Amino acid sequence: MSPSDERVHVPVMLSEVVALLAPALTPADADADADAAPVLVDGTLGLAGHAAALLEACPQARLIGLDRDPQALARARVRLAPYADRVTLVEAVYDELPDVLADLGHPRVQGVLLDLGLSSLQIDDPARGFAYAQDAPLDMRMGRQQLTAAEVLNTYSAAELARILRRYGEERFADRIARRVVEARSSEPFTSSGRLVELLYAAIPAATRKTGGHPAKRTFQALRIEVNAELAALESVLPSAVAALAIGGRIAVLAYHSLEDRLVKQLLAVRSTDRAPRDLPVVPAGMGPELRLLTRGAERPTPEESALNPRAASARLRAAVRIDEPGPRGRSHQEVGA
Repeated sequence: MSPSDERVHVPVMLSEVVALLAPALTPADADADADAAPVLVDGTLGLAGHAAALLEACPQARLIGLDRDPQALARARVRLAPYADRVTLVEAVYDELPDVLADLGHPRVQGVLLDLGLSSLQIDDPARGFAYAQDAPLDMRMGRQQLTAAEVLNTYSAAELARILRRYGEERFADRIARRVVEARSSEPFTSSGRLVELLYAAIPAATRKTGGHPAKRTFQALRIEVNAELAALESVLPSAVAALAIGGRIAVLAYHSLEDRLVKQLLAVRSTDRAPRDLPVVPAGMGPELRLLTRGAERPTPEESALNPRAASARLRAAVRIDEPGPRGRSHQEVGA
């Protein structure tokens, strides 16, 4: 990894993530054989900052790193070279987790990390089109899929555009923006972010521009989520990640906007509540909670971290430990390594 990569890539809430996951990745038996080594899945490997720190802190742990971005995997492989004998990297979207684990022969793992949103690599490469602060092609693809932001803007109907802006960007002016996009593209298709940003400045009232953050922020978020099917992938991977955890295994998720965090919060809340009917005096074996929460609400970065790394400011970290198996005939288990 180049010095510039090291400089721009600052893993968010690194010490907190390591503290939450390391207990599950540190075997009680120091002489455990390699086949029984604890396994960490980093489903959003990026430039591997969190993964490298966890491999350093947990010398017996093995890593399965997933990323849909081949550029990220190439750079992560360089960064993880000191741990190469403990690392397996796979080009995949994180909702492909069950297939990846089945192919690798690891049906159960001891840790899962999901660091959602954009990586430094994607933000800082103008050609990727993720940043609205500079003019760039309207791409926004995290991987090799065909759909681009330009195609969304140039082919979706006004109703479809308004829907994704409202749902994925929580944009108050979704209908107005959608109408103006459709009108503008009739004379010239959208190809660059600069033209879209100009349209958004004109579409959003001046009073809102002064108080609501950059007028392009919500639209760019919505386009990115649509292009990469991010929420659908997250909805799919969360139950799969919990199902893949061994008893005592831990999951940690970093989310950066309310839509992601809401999905994480809801799933962890449901899985940390017993499944017995409310009127039963005793919770039957196998119907207790699957998870125990490790964070009270969402942990947030310190003011000092947010000042040093502005990209961390919106982060929300939630984590839980697996304490039981699901199913009415399941057997209760003692919590292991928690």
